[in-house]
Amino acid sequence: MKSFLLTFLSWIALATSMTMAENATMKPEQAATFVKMALAGIDREYPYKPGVVLADANDIKAPRENHPVFYGHFDWHSSVHGHWMLVRLLRLYPEAAWAKEVRGILAKRFTQSALAAEAAFFSTKENRSFERLYGWAWVMRLGIELRTWDDVDARRWAEYLLPLETQLVTSFKSYLPKLDWPVRCGFHPETAFPMSQFFDWAVLTKDEALMTLIREKARAFYGKDVNYPVRYEPSGNDFFSPALNAADLMRRVLSREEFSTWLQAYFPDLTKGQLGNLLTPALVSDPSDGHLIHLAGLNLTRAWTMNGVSSCLPDDDPRKAILLKSATAHTEAGFMHVTSGHYEGEHWLASFAVYLLTGVGEP
Repeated sequence: MKSFLLTFLSWIALATSMTMAENATMKPEQAATFVKMALAGIDREYPYKPGVVLADANDIKAPRENHPVFYGHFDWHSSVHGHWMLVRLLRLYPEAAWAKEVRGILAKRFTQSALAAEAAFFSTKENRSFERLYGWAWVMRLGIELRTWDDVDARRWAEYLLPLETQLVTSFKSYLPKLDWPVRCGFHPETAFPMSQFFDWAVLTKDEALMTLIREKARAFYGKDVNYPVRYEPSGNDFFSPALNAADLMRRVLSREEFSTWLQAYFPDLTKGQLGNLLTPALVSDPSDGHLIHLAGLNLTRAWTMNGVSSCLPDDDPRKAILLKSATAHTEAGFMHVTSGHYEGEHWLASFAVYLLTGVGEP
């Protein structure tokens, strides 16, 4: 218990001193804790939430039969970002005591045949929309991590991941033009977060067509938003703020001058320190409840979107200080439940913590 308390306090000390611009990284002992959490779920096939459409009785299969790589961590998307977290931590701490074990585990899982099977799963009519768009977004983030890591294994794994990336990018390019309205909610179907991840991937890979598509859709979806009704957030089981996710997307697709103007119309009272409930961390009444624990994730995602938005504002802009102060408070509140002892949260919250603490998605 004493060891956990010291680790927790060190997380908070790091988080409260961190800003996006500083590109803070974790201490090795903090990374080791997150690695342990990821490994606890990577091969844990049950409990599992499949989320698939069954065309007939033959489609009733064990998780690892459908998903030879991403079958643990309770559901497919959590498994994807659990693997992403291991890759990111291995990249940041290649000489850590746990690094050899993690590299060996990833080598056994990121095989050409297994990742090809993951891609093939999406080729059937019933599964083309499986995990759209949230799970797809985490595949893009995994791809970004592998592509930007100068490592022999990472280059091989990136090559093996390419069929799944290609499948999902093709599907995204087909689907997004058909989507006439954004999905504004605080959980998986929300559209701004995946659009941000696909945009980052498009910038990295120099996919001009994809960048153009996302820029145009972002402007169509959110460009004319004014006076966002902040009093309506959060909902009871949110792990995203649709308001802040949209802002985090718009800072990617607009120039800094355009974004500052857009943000003023979007959050007109932010300069006065007024943003409804968005500046106040959410409380988690029961961390053992799989839906209520979402609010711990909400605190973490609010923090990273506030950091992202503030990174595009001048240092003397009062909105920057307001957002950074709130991001610190949200980070502290989110970290209270990352290691709750309940699998309902522990199968996914560490990934969100790593995303936040290592400044993923910064300009």
